[in-house]
Amino acid sequence: MNYDKEPFERTFESLEELADTISEALQCSVTIEDANHKLISYSSHDTETDSARISTIIGRRVPAKIIQTLWRDGVIQRLMNSDEPVRVSAIQEIGLGDRLAIAIRKDNSILGYIWVLEEEKRLDDIAAKQLIKAAKAAKTKLLQLQMKHKREEQDYQNFFWQLLTGHMKSDTEISEQAERLRLSLPPLFRVNVLKFASDFTEKTIQQIKYLITTSLQNHAILHTFNNDLLILLEAITPEKKSNRSADMIAVALEQMKVRFGMEPMARGCGSVYGQYSKAIHSYQEALTVIQIKEKFPEEMNSVHWYADLGFYRLLPAILKEKRDHCYENECLQKLYSYDLEHNGNLLRTLEIYLSNDCRMKETAEFLHIHDNTLNYRLKRISEIGGIDLNNMDQKVTC
Repeated sequence: MNYDKEPFERTFESLEELADTISEALQCSVTIEDANHKLISYSSHDTETDSARISTIIGRRVPAKIIQTLWRDGVIQRLMNSDEPVRVSAIQEIGLGDRLAIAIRKDNSILGYIWVLEEEKRLDDIAAKQLIKAAKAAKTKLLQLQMKHKREEQDYQNFFWQLLTGHMKSDTEISEQAERLRLSLPPLFRVNVLKFASDFTEKTIQQIKYLITTSLQNHAILHTFNNDLLILLEAITPEKKSNRSADMIAVALEQMKVRFGMEPMARGCGSVYGQYSKAIHSYQEALTVIQIKEKFPEEMNSVHWYADLGFYRLLPAILKEKRDHCYENECLQKLYSYDLEHNGNLLRTLEIYLSNDCRMKETAEFLHIHDNTLNYRLKRISEIGGIDLNNMDQKVTC
């Protein structure tokens, strides 16, 4: 190893130059990644290497399978929590050889990682100290890169909000704007809205961005945050359009729970569209799912897709009609007044009866009453409320 001088006590023109300097000093192959495991630079060292490094270089980022394994084995956690280099033993199942790695950080924020492949022999403590100096040398360059990425991300988010609000009404205009941003839009898409228990902090935003970048690389094309909502533009393939078992966002949410201990309170998925001028519709549909789930948590517990709302999707329009015209159902008012005066439960009985699709046995069991008692109550509901329970129009109106 080359320890004749201090190779990192100087300014580097680029991260490529730094990677080559680390490689020369330690006589090992080197890769430098950003905080989301996107490859930034790698050494030109030409000795033998492993398949994990090759696939990272070819794909310009660490493959998702490798990241998942490193999380599973606690490697990423150790890197995130240590200022010192971390020794990583070979993991044959993902083609990863022995490595010495270190996180590049500014205060408590992770900016990236340096990975050094131990090709012939184990790196010693002197090499570890050199790697610490190399990480400090990389900090300035990564901060500059981070600022550039933030500006690009802001442009993407502005574009996304224009889609969500219907600001751009022409698909031609949308395509031209996407091209200016060098953004490749998939032929089919839908909008996902994830509602969390509280507004996002800077830390939770970074954690979510990490998952989007590493686990949803080709699935979540755009994302943005709005108070306690995470909004995603999901790429849909023709095969995936009707195959809900291939739900990569659900997989990422499970990883979010395991890795960072957080999960959304509710998820809403809009319909699939091919015209980006329709993004506003998919977004509004996803919000409708969230709103209805909040109002009917038990009934809608397992529903995430707008298409699965059934007649519940009509409720917002029904409520608006009721507000606009001050409509009150006289039949229900009669039952309410009767229950209030006689300490009865006819209104509750009617609710359960209709919720069980007018099935006598299920309704009686739910209310813990005899079938004859239920028959008597239904007769009184018809008499007092003036409701014909054999008339579908009246049952729906109730």
